[in-house]
Amino acid sequence: MANQNGEPMSRLLNIAKKFNCFFLSGIHSGDCRAFVVDGQQIGLVQPDVMKELLNHPQVFQVHPEYVQLNPALKDYDERSAKVNEVLREWRGGGKFLALHGWREEYYDVRAQFNTPPLFQMDRSATSLFGIRKYGVDINGYVMDPVKGLSIWLQKRSSSKQTWPGYWDNCVSGGLSVGYGISETAIKEAGEEAGIPNNLLTKLKSAGCVSLFFESERGLFPNTEFVYDLELPIDFVPKNRDGEVEAFELLPVSECLERVLSSHFKTTSVPVSIDFFIRHGFITPENEPNFTQIMELLHVPLQTIYNQPHRKHKLAANGETNDSLDRI
Repeated sequence: MANQNGEPMSRLLNIAKKFNCFFLSGIHSGDCRAFVVDGQQIGLVQPDVMKELLNHPQVFQVHPEYVQLNPALKDYDERSAKVNEVLREWRGGGKFLALHGWREEYYDVRAQFNTPPLFQMDRSATSLFGIRKYGVDINGYVMDPVKGLSIWLQKRSSSKQTWPGYWDNCVSGGLSVGYGISETAIKEAGEEAGIPNNLLTKLKSAGCVSLFFESERGLFPNTEFVYDLELPIDFVPKNRDGEVEAFELLPVSECLERVLSSHFKTTSVPVSIDFFIRHGFITPENEPNFTQIMELLHVPLQTIYNQPHRKHKLAANGETNDSLDRI
């Protein structure tokens, strides 16, 4: 297979384009509208969701160029309650595949990662509004005296609401209300893999990756904070929360094949590719599309979501639709 310039396209570039399918095509179609709260863009809304939002004008206001949460909803609690009412109505009516994964696990929605939250919503609903999500992934690995560097992968439980039965990184989890980055890493390591605190002293922050994926559940502008954790050769992960079916330790070459297979969770692939690059197994010498892949591991979500929106700011200040249309 070749790209548009006639150059060979590697399997790695193919999958990098897959987990960034919305960034590379959907975002340029013009079908989505910015989702604005308090004058700040915090998401993107697709046409099928906009159609339903028209039924809730006291909560959501659909304008020709953007959608906003009603400016009359002034604070975190009021916004959260009203949004939750709409989402529960949709869930009860069987609307949207994404809501089949309702978890009663709430996610703080912010304009920027380090700014105060504007409201919260169930994590399953964030993809309906193109909300940027943040998570933590841990690459658990061992230095095997025979096989060399080997990586632990988990097989997700077949009862998981999303990606059931798929292979995934050793430990992963989203940032929920009330938990910071390192707190989430430690919590998920204990729950998913039974890793005790004394082993987590070797946990090393390794930056982050970002992607913009689209599926039948909606939009996924995700940033994952990445950690590496070298584990003892005799340690075997054990799941404690029922969300993991099995663990398997694979040498690098086998692990890469598993990651590139159709049985691996697509939105977790960037974390693994990043690990292989940082540890010298994917290089500019052995990967012809190395620079393209590097860029697709770090999609500029902060830039995409933070363009100036004069109309949005006017709306948040109480201007009428007529005044907006005259701009």
